[in-house]
Amino acid sequence: MRPVSALAAGLLAAGLLPAAAGAGEPQPRHALAVFGEPRYGPGFEHFDYVNPDAPQGGTMRRGRAGSFDTVNPFTLKGEAPYGAELPFATLMTRSADEPYTVYAYLAKSITVPDNRAWAEFTLRKDARFHDGEPVTAADVAFSLRTLKAKGKPYYRQNYRDVKKVEALDGHTVRFTFADDHNRELPLVVAEMPVLPEHAFKDRAFKTTTLEPIPGAGPYRISDLSQGRYIVYDKVADWWGDDLPVTRGRFNVGTLRWAFFRDSTVTLEAFKAHEFDVRRENQAKKWATAYDTAAVEEGRLIKAKIPHERPSGMQGFVFNVRRPIFQDRTVRRALAYAFNFQWTNQKLFYGQYTRTESYFANSALAATGLPEGRELEILKPYKDALPPEVFNKVYDPPEGRASGHDRKNLRKALELLREAGYEVRDGTLVNRETGAPFSFNILLNAASAGAWERITLPFTKNLKRLGIDATIRTVEASTYKKRRDNFDFDMVAAIFPQPEVPGNEQRGYWHSAAAATKGSRNIIGVQSDVVDALVERVISAGSREELVAACRALDRVLLWGHYVIPQWHLTYDRVAYWNRLGRPAEAPAKGVRIMNWWVKPEKRES
Repeated sequence: MRPVSALAAGLLAAGLLPAAAGAGEPQPRHALAVFGEPRYGPGFEHFDYVNPDAPQGGTMRRGRAGSFDTVNPFTLKGEAPYGAELPFATLMTRSADEPYTVYAYLAKSITVPDNRAWAEFTLRKDARFHDGEPVTAADVAFSLRTLKAKGKPYYRQNYRDVKKVEALDGHTVRFTFADDHNRELPLVVAEMPVLPEHAFKDRAFKTTTLEPIPGAGPYRISDLSQGRYIVYDKVADWWGDDLPVTRGRFNVGTLRWAFFRDSTVTLEAFKAHEFDVRRENQAKKWATAYDTAAVEEGRLIKAKIPHERPSGMQGFVFNVRRPIFQDRTVRRALAYAFNFQWTNQKLFYGQYTRTESYFANSALAATGLPEGRELEILKPYKDALPPEVFNKVYDPPEGRASGHDRKNLRKALELLREAGYEVRDGTLVNRETGAPFSFNILLNAASAGAWERITLPFTKNLKRLGIDATIRTVEASTYKKRRDNFDFDMVAAIFPQPEVPGNEQRGYWHSAAAATKGSRNIIGVQSDVVDALVERVISAGSREELVAACRALDRVLLWGHYVIPQWHLTYDRVAYWNRLGRPAEAPAKGVRIMNWWVKPEKRES
């Protein structure tokens, strides 16, 4: 056996080296990847995409359309503000330039066996909550049990296979999993926010509250006015200030979020320099609304920052719990009424790419016809799936940039007749019952200005088919409540995807989530095949198996016609005033504003 160097022995003792091959008992390590080895070794000083010498302090002002009525971001009740997770720390934190790897944060190390049937974390003894109390293994165990029992539905989905959590001593906690086929689960629990058990002895967890909860993260709430603003101050002498995972991050001394009535008012406030940075999500505004002297003079900077993250799926989403949308042929027909080509040219200035996959902009997207391992995965379900899954390439309807879509509308009407509908006196009705085909498209008032101009041409085309599709705009809190309760016919929504899909897929597509209010399965997908494919994604033991499983799931969802696909970008649009500085290079996952800083010479501007 090779002798162990003094340095290696020290790192092993500190829990910063992984176990050597054949070494027997698993050893503590500083990081864990879903597949392969972490990019950053045990001695790394900081992530490559940060500026470790970034100036500290100053105030960064942020702005957002909408409101808030609680500072607890972990429950369904109420609307939490942006930044509400900043006061909280996690056991480990993921890097932004790898598919899925987590590094030591609250925990100084993680220990897992080869089969990942359990995960053990050793906490840093100097970690403290904002009220000065130490972070203990009991707090970690409390957090798991509380979030799983009382938190938002996706916590229950994510932690479903955690069979047991134990505080082995004051600073060691072990999670035991229900099986040994979920490679991602140790990383999922590693990213769990840690809550202070003592803070909930005299307060209910599930109620809305404006009383700050003491976390162990870099910022604490110092001031707020419900629905108007919230201020986060950097914690003085924060215990985590000089860790490899935090160096060059959380540089700003004070973060102040202001909330505005709608997106139009928000943009005008930004151009008046009432706040400092804005991620623009509207193509028209990016193309036309920043034509100001401040941009010409270099005081206001527009940046297109490339990213390599999967774009996921954005689209008009059917609620298949509604009887009129339970027929796949009907859902397919309505897709012919949305003209992406016209929308992109006339409304978006040609900025977007059509989305054709639930894993768009990644190698996980289904392409061509199924073959190889993907075909092997799909074959056992052949009798339960539409034949197109195996013999056609999915391609959303292509409209004409001129807007004249007679061909597509004829196809839509053909499919609707096939599904049992016909036009009588200009109205599409059910052939047997005579009931007219009508539904509402629910919009959030905070962004209604942008979405109405996109949705109105769609409803106009539906009207040509005899369909009465109306737009229903409600204020933000009502929108959230109705979406959480699945009280809508159709919404525009996005299903974002990580680089390494896993447990979150249950929340999106699994039958159990379809019946769970507040879950991300807003479509209402209930399919034994989809459930089985989700479990294949979660249990994938290699990158190759994950790719095949994701492509199979993607193909089945696409041919389910659960959404009318819209568009995506391969870069982030960010505008910011020149009082802010940012690292020279952005990571593969795109913009990370918490890595930015306020320039010392601009702090009075």
